[in-house]
Amino acid sequence: MGRGHWTVLYVSLSVVAVLCPGSWAQGFDTEQQLLARLQSEQNPVKKAKDEIKLSKLKLIQVHDAYVQGHVEEGTKLLGTFLDEIKTSWKLLQDSGRKASRQPEGFRELEIALREDVRALHDLGPTVSYFDRGPLLNAEKELDQMRIEVLNELFPGGKGHKNPAAPPTTNSAEKPPRAQ
Repeated sequence: MGRGHWTVLYVSLSVVAVLCPGSWAQGFDTEQQLLARLQSEQNPVKKAKDEIKLSKLKLIQVHDAYVQGHVEEGTKLLGTFLDEIKTSWKLLQDSGRKASRQPEGFRELEIALREDVRALHDLGPTVSYFDRGPLLNAEKELDQMRIEVLNELFPGGKGHKNPAAPPTTNSAEKPPRAQ
């Protein structure tokens, strides 16, 4: 390749590197925008969705704090994150909507909870063993909340269990015989 081709390649990559982050950031709300919208929003479903978005921002802050070794700050932010996600669940519960008939908001909350549990689980190994307690407790709390949301979305089922828990079997039961 000639020198001119390399120059064009470098310039093209530079332009892509400059434009991509800007276009990526345009689709996301800032914390201040979300807080302002939460103050004025009357629709409980929209408000719950904004709370979910705000909790995502808090979870990013939790991740950053723990990765940088600021455990106390991470634990404090973890509490704020949990408060935001609980507020979202409370708003949906108090909205008077039946999740099985009007799943909007409930569905987004269930997806967010599933993603958040995964994010906290993935963060665990990067944190000292002795500092993981709050992360594990938050994981359990979110898992329990997710089960509650699933039970609201799908009533009449046998109830949802923790998917991470191994199935329980009764050792006194005998396996069915093949005939």
